[in-house]
Amino acid sequence: MKKLLVTFLALGAAALAPAQKIVIKGSDTLGAKLVPMLAEDYKARHSGVTFEIAAEGSTTGIAAIIDGTAQIGMSSRRAKPTEVSQATAKGVTMKPTIVAFDGIGVIVNAGNPLTSLTKRQIEQIFAGDITDWSQVGGTPGKISIYTRNTSSGTYADFKELAMKKRDYASSAQKMAGNEQIAAEVAKNANGIGYVGLAYLHDPGIKTVSIEGALPTEESVIGKKYPYARPTFYYTNGEPTGEAAKFVEFTLSDEGQKIARKVGFVPVRPLN
Repeated sequence: MKKLLVTFLALGAAALAPAQKIVIKGSDTLGAKLVPMLAEDYKARHSGVTFEIAAEGSTTGIAAIIDGTAQIGMSSRRAKPTEVSQATAKGVTMKPTIVAFDGIGVIVNAGNPLTSLTKRQIEQIFAGDITDWSQVGGTPGKISIYTRNTSSGTYADFKELAMKKRDYASSAQKMAGNEQIAAEVAKNANGIGYVGLAYLHDPGIKTVSIEGALPTEESVIGKKYPYARPTFYYTNGEPTGEAAKFVEFTLSDEGQKIARKVGFVPVRPLN
């Protein structure tokens, strides 16, 4: 009888135990598709775990680690020296973990006859030096530029990788996420924008090659595609508890296969 009572008490305590919540904030590139898919798979394997995922840009993810409002900060760029200094001042150690590789694809409307642009042409288009498609051999028409917003790591990375850190054209329209850019380019015959690998097959768009190179797993791994970059989880030092287990799952073969399925390039060769 006493043993039975102990068993019931143990079961009751387990039922009353609060769900463990992992709070993840930051990059839309990671947080719109990949991390929610990882979270769903993780929850199927670990009962009692819940997730709060907010994909509002890499800057918000790094800020969330600095101010302690998330256990994991998603980022498609490295933390800036100023952000690391802010973290250090608060006793926070910014630890980056590369979780997948990505390539920023330049997209145009599916009806655009152009198939290839040079790196110089990309710089000039997004900086506003080239304003009409006829200047790069296309059908005459004023170019409409779509970029990410300033809190986006992709916004910063594209300036670094493709624009020699120049400012975007004043006419560029800032979008909240990859899906929004793809949707606007699909609707606009004169549109151009950029998205991560996971969004290159959205309807109504096509990817232009950059001096003959398209963003693929092979070109990203081989560093033949010029706009390739790593993506990160940031944590305050070594992650602990359930967050540490989720980071480990992301880097496992199972997690990396999900990353590849979404469109990212795994951090290592998979069987």
